[in-house]
Amino acid sequence: MDRRFFLAASGASTLSLGAVTPAMAADGSSLPAVNVVYTADNLGVHQARKGSHLPKVEVADGKVTVSTPHGVSDEHFIVRHTLLLADGSLVGAKTFTSKDKPVSEYQLPAGYKGKIYATSFCNLHDLWLTDYNV
Repeated sequence: MDRRFFLAASGASTLSLGAVTPAMAADGSSLPAVNVVYTADNLGVHQARKGSHLPKVEVADGKVTVSTPHGVSDEHFIVRHTLLLADGSLVGAKTFTSKDKPVSEYQLPAGYKGKIYATSFCNLHDLWLTDYNV
């Protein structure tokens, strides 16, 4: 299976109850999720790409807007956004083409308070994650 296809297909499943699930080493110790899911604190091999790949989150009146300030071209674009609640449940997702501006909107469950997770998947630079407290 192609690595990018695997990440695109299973990226959201790497999130578990508000944390990136670490991999397990043969000796039972956990390994950090380095160079798999990128965050503001874990830029891995993409140090210079934080500003253009990390999803931005805005919340107003229960409506969440996710945007990624990334340019678009046929060769390099944001493929998908997802929004998850702290328990890992999916609020929604939007898939983009190379012609789309990477902006998506979601409605939170009525009265929701807590952490949310927004992901942005780049066709060349993998999966990016931002958490936000509502």
